[in-house]
Amino acid sequence: MKFDIFQVDAFCHQVFSGNPAAVVPLKTWLSDQLLQAIAAENNLAETAFYIPCESGFHIRWFTPTVEVDLCGHATLAAAYVLFEQFNYAKEKIIFASRSGPLSVTQSNNLFTLNFPEQKPQPCETPTAIIKALGLTPLRCLKNQDYIAVLENEKAVAEVEVNLSALKDLDLRGLIITAEGENSDFVSRFFAPNFGIDEDAVTGSAHTQLAPYWAQVLGKNTLTARQLSRRGGELYCELKDQRVLISGSAALYMQGSIHVAGD
Repeated sequence: MKFDIFQVDAFCHQVFSGNPAAVVPLKTWLSDQLLQAIAAENNLAETAFYIPCESGFHIRWFTPTVEVDLCGHATLAAAYVLFEQFNYAKEKIIFASRSGPLSVTQSNNLFTLNFPEQKPQPCETPTAIIKALGLTPLRCLKNQDYIAVLENEKAVAEVEVNLSALKDLDLRGLIITAEGENSDFVSRFFAPNFGIDEDAVTGSAHTQLAPYWAQVLGKNTLTARQLSRRGGELYCELKDQRVLISGSAALYMQGSIHVAGD
């Protein structure tokens, strides 16, 4: 069997930055085992697969090791492929997903994801996080992930994380964050139990970060930067218990994959 594949750098203005995701358009679903094998072979943080459905498209996301419930940068990458490569004509793309309906719109070179808000709640700092960071954060919160708030942007950029300690966490991963110097807030994201040591830019993390920083800073429109090696820029807005996450994207590669019959 032969399938189209695209590799798109998301939440950036040019290739070699942002977060790369693979996008594989399908007509019908392949087996879960084959989807996972393709994602493992791609060896990117996420591979997005989608098929047409009545409401628009059904999307699924796979890391190299597991299927996940929500992924921002791969959703942006899939929308980029539909709008820019397949000339999708409607104003809005609706993706059905394990996290409910997700919409994406395009304005000039900016793509806006409409995701459910995941407001984090304060919690005690797990020992694993203190061990991983080598320090006790100012505060700790949790929802889909743990969030450790650090003193400043420099602390987020420079901390060396002991990834093996994070394997004891009971949630997806760890977000470290602080108020930004040239943006409202900054972050980094680690999920070694999901095959992602440090993610380049994590859209889904901002469904948790945006509600927290909106409350702290007293504003519902926020600018964000993820301080990974590749780096990424995001624009967030809270609206009706949803988080609008906007960013740009760039096509790095397109081609085809060949696999044996499923």
